[in-house]
Amino acid sequence: RFRKAKLHVEKAIKEKKIFAVQGPYPVIRRLLRARGWVERKLPCKQLKQQPGDQRKQPERTTSGGSDEQGETVLNPPWPHDNESKGDSNEDVKEGSEQCNEDSDDIHELMSVLVQDQVPNFLWTIRLSSIDQNLLPRIEVVNRYPRLYALCTKVGAQRPQGGGTGGGEVQKGMTGFSKQEGLCQSLRNLPWFQQVDFNTFFPRCYRLGIEDEQEAFIEDFRLTAARSLLKLALQKVGDSPVGTEQRPKSDKVPGDHVAHPMPSTAGPCSALYPQLLEEALEVCEQHLGVLAHQDIDRNTPSPCRTCIDWDRFLQEYYHVAHEGTRLVLSREQREQCQHLLQRLEEQLPQLCIEGNLNVWILKPSAKSRGRGKAGGRMGHTHPRGAGIPPSLCCPGIVCATRLEEVLKQAQNCTSLSARGCEWVVQKYVERPLTVFNTKFDIRQWFVVTDWKPLTVWFYRESYLRFCSRPFSLCHLEPARHLCNVSVQKRYKTLHPDPRVPPEKIWSNKQFQAHLAQLGRADAWQQVMVPGMKTAILSALRCARDQVGSRKGSFELFGADFLIGEDFRPWLLEINSCPTMSPSSAVTRRLCANVQRDTLRLVLDRKDNPACSIGAFELLYREAAVASCLPVGLKLLVTGSSLKKA
Repeated sequence: RFRKAKLHVEKAIKEKKIFAVQGPYPVIRRLLRARGWVERKLPCKQLKQQPGDQRKQPERTTSGGSDEQGETVLNPPWPHDNESKGDSNEDVKEGSEQCNEDSDDIHELMSVLVQDQVPNFLWTIRLSSIDQNLLPRIEVVNRYPRLYALCTKVGAQRPQGGGTGGGEVQKGMTGFSKQEGLCQSLRNLPWFQQVDFNTFFPRCYRLGIEDEQEAFIEDFRLTAARSLLKLALQKVGDSPVGTEQRPKSDKVPGDHVAHPMPSTAGPCSALYPQLLEEALEVCEQHLGVLAHQDIDRNTPSPCRTCIDWDRFLQEYYHVAHEGTRLVLSREQREQCQHLLQRLEEQLPQLCIEGNLNVWILKPSAKSRGRGKAGGRMGHTHPRGAGIPPSLCCPGIVCATRLEEVLKQAQNCTSLSARGCEWVVQKYVERPLTVFNTKFDIRQWFVVTDWKPLTVWFYRESYLRFCSRPFSLCHLEPARHLCNVSVQKRYKTLHPDPRVPPEKIWSNKQFQAHLAQLGRADAWQQVMVPGMKTAILSALRCARDQVGSRKGSFELFGADFLIGEDFRPWLLEINSCPTMSPSSAVTRRLCANVQRDTLRLVLDRKDNPACSIGAFELLYREAAVASCLPVGLKLLVTGSSLKKA
C-alpha cells in the first residue's frame, strides 16, 4: 500500500496535481481525487479563526449576506455572539466535516507524503485563514481578494461625513475604509455602459453617511406622495376605499405589523381634504426636477417646500395603514392618473412601489439574514425605548415609517462600538408570487479573469420560498425573507399543498409553472436576459476594486427577486455561496455546479473542447494591446542646419 501511495504521489507531483480543500466540500474533494489529484490536508485548526485575529489579516473576503458561507468584511469569520449562536454552531459543524468525511488509509497516507508540497489548486471558504506566505505560491485559487465593491451592501466603515477623498486610511479604521460596496459602485455604471442601474437594482442608501441619509428622507417623502396618488385611485364606483386590510383570520402571534398610528377617526371617515392637493403639488414639482427644469432657475426641492412633512406623513400613515378615506373630485382623479403616467415614464422603479411605502433595512455586519430582528420578536434593549421590538436588535427588518428607519440607524450607531453601518433599500412591494408565496432566485456565475473580464453564466438555478403567504400587512421574516437559514426557523401553519415542502424549486420547475400561466417565454426572453445584464453591470463597476489574480477564479451566487412584470431585480451578490444541500433539488444542483466549475477551470485548460456542463460564456472582454511607455525609444530624426 505504501508503494502504491508513493507512486501515485510521485505522478501527482510531476503532473502538478496537488490540491487542498478548506471547508465542507466533499464533492470537490471526490471529483479531484477521481482525476488523479492528491490532497494536502490543511490542519483543522485553520478552519476556525479567533475574532481577534481578523484585524491582523492583510486580506479579507466579503459576501453579500444571504445563504452563503462567506462573511461580510465587518464580521468576524466565526461569529460567537449569542444571537448568531445557532448559525455559528452550524458553520463549525460543516467545517469539521473536512476532518471526518474521508479517513481512508490510502488517502491519509498520500496526504502525509505531500505535506511539504505547495498545492497547485486550492478551494477555500476564505483567503484570510490561509497562510499568507503560502497563498501566492498556489497556482489556482477559487477566491479573489478585495471583493468589497461587489459583495458587500455598504463597503467597509467610513469616516463620519462620508468623505471619499484620497489620503491615508484614518487610524483605528479598517484597511477598506475608503472603499465602496455594491450600493455605491453601481452608481458609477454610466461610466462603463449605457444602462440605468435603477432598472435592475432597487434604490438604496447608506444611513451612516449624512448626505445619503438626507437623500433617503427625501426619497421616502416623495414615495409617500406617489403612494397617496395610487391610494386615491383605488375606488369602487364612486365610493373611495382604503388600503389592504389586515385579514382577521390570518393573525399570527409575534407578527411585525405596520404599526398603525392612533386615530380619532374611524377607517370610514373622510379626512385631510388638503392632503391630496399637497401630494399632487409635490409630484408635479418632482416631475419638473426630473425634466431638469430646475437648472436655470432657483427652484426648491419638492421636499423643501412649505409643506409640513411631519404632518403630511402622519396623515399619510392614517390613509395607508388604517384605511382612512380620501374624497376626490373627478378632476383630481384625472390629475392623479395623468401624473402617475408621466411619473412612470421617468421612474423605472415605480412598478415595484405599492401603497405602503415599505423599505428594508440590512446591516452590513451580518449574513444569512442573521440577527434577532430576522426571526425573534418581543426582545427589547435598555436603550431601545420607543423603538418597535423588531428594531432593537441587528438583523434584516422591514419598516413602513420614516421614524422607524431613522431610530434604527441612530440606535445602532449609539450602541455599536464597531460603528455598524446600515443600508436601507426600497422593498419590492409588487413581487411575482407562486401560489401567493414570495420567492427569490439563486443564480450562479463564475469569473475566471478580471483583466480582461471573463464571465460564465450557469443555466441552472433554484428558487427559495418563504414559509407563509405573502402579505404586506404582516412584515415578519417568514413572509418576506427567503433565506433558507431564516425560513428553517418557521413552520407553515396552513401549508398550501402546491408549495414544495422543502421550499425549493429548480428553474425548470419554475419554467413549467410559467407555462401553465401562459408565459412560457418569460424565463428566456425577460428574466434570463435581465439577470445577465445585472450581473455584468455589477462586475464592470467593481472590476477596478477587486484584487485580480491570474490563475484564480470565483463562483458567485446572485440573488434576484422577480417583479409582477417578470423583470428581475438584483438584491445582492454572494461570494462563496453555500454548497450545503437543504433539499433534494439543491443536493443535485450544488453537486452539478461544483462539477461543472472544475470542468471549466481545470479540464478546459488541457482540452478547450471539453464539456463545461451548464456553463455558457456570458462575456469576454477584448484584450487591449499594451502601449509602449512614452520615451522608451524616443528619437529625433532630421538633418542639421548649415550656416550660410
